[in-house]
Amino acid sequence: MALRLGDEAPDFTAETTEGPVSFHQWLGESWGVLFSHPADFTPVCTTELGRAAYLKPEFDKRNTKIIGLSVDPLSKHSDWAADIAETQGTAVNFPMIADSDRKVSLMYDMIHPNAEATATVRSVFIIGPDKKVKLTLTYPPSTGRNFDEVLRVLDSLQLTAYKKVATPVDWKQGDDVVILPSVSNDEAATLFPGYRTVKPYLRMTSQPKK
Repeated sequence: MALRLGDEAPDFTAETTEGPVSFHQWLGESWGVLFSHPADFTPVCTTELGRAAYLKPEFDKRNTKIIGLSVDPLSKHSDWAADIAETQGTAVNFPMIADSDRKVSLMYDMIHPNAEATATVRSVFIIGPDKKVKLTLTYPPSTGRNFDEVLRVLDSLQLTAYKKVATPVDWKQGDDVVILPSVSNDEAATLFPGYRTVKPYLRMTSQPKK
Protein backbone atom coordinates (compact mmCIF):
# COMPACT_ATOMS: atom_id res chain seq x y z
CA MET A 1 0.00 0.00 0.00
CA ALA A 2 1.30 3.45 -0.90
CA LEU A 3 2.33 5.78 1.90
CA ARG A 4 -0.13 8.56 2.59
CA LEU A 5 0.34 11.96 4.13
CA GLY A 6 0.36 11.62 7.90
CA ASP A 7 1.58 8.01 7.86
CA GLU A 8 4.69 7.21 9.85
CA ALA A 9 7.69 6.99 7.55
CA PRO A 10 8.93 3.38 7.64
CA ASP A 11 12.13 2.95 9.64
CA PHE A 12 14.98 0.99 8.10
CA THR A 13 18.70 0.31 8.32
CA ALA A 14 20.79 0.59 5.18
CA GLU A 15 24.33 0.94 3.89
CA THR A 16 25.14 4.39 2.54
CA THR A 17 28.13 6.24 1.15
CA GLU A 18 28.59 7.71 4.65
CA GLY A 19 28.31 4.41 6.52
CA PRO A 20 25.36 2.44 7.97
CA VAL A 21 22.22 4.47 8.68
CA SER A 22 19.30 3.67 10.97
CA PHE A 23 16.80 6.05 9.41
CA HIS A 24 14.73 7.32 12.35
CA GLN A 25 17.80 7.59 14.56
CA TRP A 26 19.68 9.40 11.78
CA LEU A 27 16.84 11.90 11.41
CA GLY A 28 16.76 12.63 15.13
CA GLU A 29 14.89 15.91 15.69
CA SER A 30 15.47 17.09 12.13
CA TRP A 31 13.21 17.26 9.12
CA GLY A 32 14.23 14.95 6.29
CA VAL A 33 14.07 14.67 2.51
CA LEU A 34 14.39 11.17 1.05
CA PHE A 35 14.59 11.01 -2.73
CA SER A 36 15.16 8.09 -5.08
CA HIS A 37 16.92 7.70 -8.41
CA PRO A 38 16.17 5.20 -11.18
CA ALA A 39 19.83 4.16 -11.46
CA ASP A 40 23.44 5.32 -11.09
CA PHE A 41 25.27 6.83 -14.05
CA THR A 42 22.08 8.19 -15.60
CA PRO A 43 22.09 11.73 -17.01
CA VAL A 44 19.09 13.32 -15.29
CA CYS A 45 19.99 11.85 -11.89
CA THR A 46 23.52 13.20 -12.23
CA THR A 47 22.19 16.74 -12.60
CA GLU A 48 19.74 16.27 -9.72
CA LEU A 49 22.35 15.07 -7.24
CA GLY A 50 24.62 17.94 -8.18
CA ARG A 51 21.82 20.44 -7.59
CA ALA A 52 20.85 18.85 -4.27
CA ALA A 53 24.48 19.01 -3.14
CA TYR A 54 24.72 22.67 -4.17
CA LEU A 55 21.58 23.47 -2.16
CA LYS A 56 22.56 21.49 0.93
CA PRO A 57 23.40 24.68 2.90
CA GLU A 58 19.80 25.81 2.31
CA PHE A 59 18.48 22.52 3.70
CA ASP A 60 20.86 22.85 6.65
CA LYS A 61 19.39 26.29 7.43
CA ARG A 62 15.99 24.62 7.66
CA ASN A 63 17.17 21.87 10.04
CA THR A 64 16.64 19.36 7.25
CA LYS A 65 18.75 16.33 6.35
CA ILE A 66 18.76 15.01 2.78
CA ILE A 67 19.46 11.45 1.69
CA GLY A 68 19.39 9.85 -1.75
CA LEU A 69 18.63 6.29 -2.78
CA SER A 70 19.37 4.08 -5.76
CA VAL A 71 19.03 0.33 -6.26
CA ASP A 72 22.66 0.10 -7.34
CA PRO A 73 25.41 -1.17 -4.98
CA LEU A 74 27.65 1.00 -2.83
CA SER A 75 30.69 0.58 -5.09
CA LYS A 76 28.84 2.14 -8.01
CA HIS A 77 27.62 5.04 -5.83
CA SER A 78 31.21 5.97 -4.99
CA ASP A 79 32.31 5.92 -8.62
CA TRP A 80 29.25 7.90 -9.67
CA ALA A 81 29.92 10.52 -7.00
CA ALA A 82 33.22 11.31 -8.72
CA ASP A 83 31.39 11.90 -12.01
CA ILE A 84 28.86 14.16 -10.27
CA ALA A 85 31.62 16.29 -8.74
CA GLU A 86 33.38 16.52 -12.10
CA THR A 87 30.36 17.37 -14.25
CA GLN A 88 28.20 19.39 -11.83
CA GLY A 89 30.89 21.30 -9.95
CA THR A 90 29.65 20.20 -6.51
CA ALA A 91 30.69 17.05 -4.68
CA VAL A 92 27.92 14.93 -3.18
CA ASN A 93 27.78 15.99 0.48
CA PHE A 94 24.97 13.81 1.82
CA PRO A 95 24.50 10.03 2.14
CA MET A 96 23.35 7.90 -0.77
CA ILE A 97 21.58 4.66 0.13
CA ALA A 98 22.63 1.48 -1.66
CA ASP A 99 19.30 -0.36 -1.91
CA SER A 100 20.40 -3.29 -4.06
CA ASP A 101 17.88 -5.64 -2.43
CA ARG A 102 15.12 -3.01 -3.00
CA LYS A 103 14.01 -3.31 0.62
CA VAL A 104 13.66 0.44 1.17
CA SER A 105 12.27 1.04 -2.32
CA LEU A 106 9.45 -1.42 -1.67
CA MET A 107 8.73 0.02 1.80
CA TYR A 108 8.26 3.45 0.24
CA ASP A 109 6.50 2.20 -2.91
CA MET A 110 9.21 3.67 -5.11
CA ILE A 111 9.10 0.93 -7.73
CA HIS A 112 6.26 1.26 -10.19
CA PRO A 113 5.99 -1.70 -12.58
CA ASN A 114 4.00 0.39 -15.06
CA ALA A 115 7.05 2.61 -15.43
CA GLU A 116 9.78 -0.02 -15.13
CA ALA A 117 9.75 -3.32 -13.29
CA THR A 118 12.98 -2.91 -11.33
CA ALA A 119 14.15 0.72 -11.25
CA THR A 120 12.79 3.32 -8.87
CA VAL A 121 10.92 6.31 -10.20
CA ARG A 122 11.83 9.82 -9.03
CA SER A 123 10.12 9.88 -5.65
CA VAL A 124 10.45 12.61 -3.01
CA PHE A 125 9.35 12.32 0.61
CA ILE A 126 9.49 15.12 3.15
CA ILE A 127 9.38 13.74 6.67
CA GLY A 128 8.83 15.78 9.84
CA PRO A 129 10.65 15.51 13.17
CA ASP A 130 7.67 13.43 14.33
CA LYS A 131 8.67 10.88 11.63
CA LYS A 132 5.38 11.44 9.79
CA VAL A 133 5.21 11.84 6.00
CA LYS A 134 4.43 15.47 5.19
CA LEU A 135 4.80 15.43 1.38
CA THR A 136 5.07 12.91 -1.42
CA LEU A 137 6.00 13.68 -5.02
CA THR A 138 6.47 11.23 -7.88
CA TYR A 139 8.06 12.19 -11.18
CA PRO A 140 8.47 10.01 -14.27
CA PRO A 141 12.02 8.88 -15.04
CA SER A 142 12.27 11.38 -17.90
CA THR A 143 11.62 14.49 -15.79
CA GLY A 144 14.15 16.01 -13.42
CA ARG A 145 12.96 17.40 -10.12
CA ASN A 146 12.88 21.06 -9.11
CA PHE A 147 14.72 21.31 -5.79
CA ASP A 148 13.81 24.97 -5.44
CA GLU A 149 10.20 23.75 -5.25
CA VAL A 150 11.17 21.19 -2.61
CA LEU A 151 12.66 24.04 -0.55
CA ARG A 152 9.54 26.17 -1.12
CA VAL A 153 7.26 23.40 0.12
CA LEU A 154 9.56 22.77 3.07
CA ASP A 155 9.29 26.46 4.03
CA SER A 156 5.49 26.20 3.85
CA LEU A 157 5.38 22.98 5.88
CA GLN A 158 7.62 24.37 8.60
CA LEU A 159 5.64 27.62 8.84
CA THR A 160 2.20 26.02 8.86
CA ALA A 161 3.25 23.31 11.34
CA TYR A 162 3.58 25.94 14.06
CA LYS A 163 1.35 28.84 13.00
CA LYS A 164 -2.39 28.89 12.33
CA VAL A 165 -1.98 29.75 8.66
CA ALA A 166 -1.86 28.15 5.22
CA THR A 167 0.13 29.28 2.19
CA PRO A 168 -1.72 30.36 -0.98
CA VAL A 169 -0.97 29.64 -4.62
CA ASP A 170 2.62 30.33 -5.73
CA TRP A 171 3.55 31.39 -2.18
CA LYS A 172 7.20 31.89 -1.39
CA GLN A 173 9.08 32.91 1.75
CA GLY A 174 7.99 36.39 2.87
CA ASP A 175 4.67 36.51 0.98
CA ASP A 176 1.30 37.01 2.67
CA VAL A 177 -0.44 33.93 4.00
CA VAL A 178 -4.02 32.73 4.58
CA ILE A 179 -5.52 32.54 8.07
CA LEU A 180 -7.03 29.11 8.79
CA PRO A 181 -10.85 28.95 8.69
CA SER A 182 -10.80 27.39 12.17
CA VAL A 183 -9.46 30.67 13.62
CA SER A 184 -12.26 33.00 14.72
CA ASN A 185 -12.18 36.68 13.82
CA ASP A 186 -11.55 37.56 17.47
CA GLU A 187 -8.60 35.18 17.65
CA ALA A 188 -7.33 36.40 14.30
CA ALA A 189 -7.35 39.97 15.56
CA THR A 190 -5.13 38.90 18.45
CA LEU A 191 -2.82 36.62 16.48
CA PHE A 192 -2.63 38.66 13.29
CA PRO A 193 -3.25 42.36 14.00
CA GLY A 194 -4.22 44.26 10.88
CA TYR A 195 -5.24 41.20 8.88
CA ARG A 196 -7.53 41.87 5.95
CA THR A 197 -10.74 40.13 4.96
CA VAL A 198 -11.12 39.49 1.23
CA LYS A 199 -14.14 37.25 1.77
CA PRO A 200 -15.44 35.86 5.08
CA TYR A 201 -13.66 32.60 4.23
CA LEU A 202 -10.52 34.28 2.80
CA ARG A 203 -8.50 36.31 5.30
CA MET A 204 -4.94 37.35 4.53
CA THR A 205 -2.10 38.44 6.77
CA SER A 206 1.61 39.08 6.62
CA GLN A 207 3.74 36.01 7.11
CA PRO A 208 4.24 35.50 10.85
CA LYS A 209 7.70 34.83 12.17
CA LYS A 210 8.44 31.16 12.80
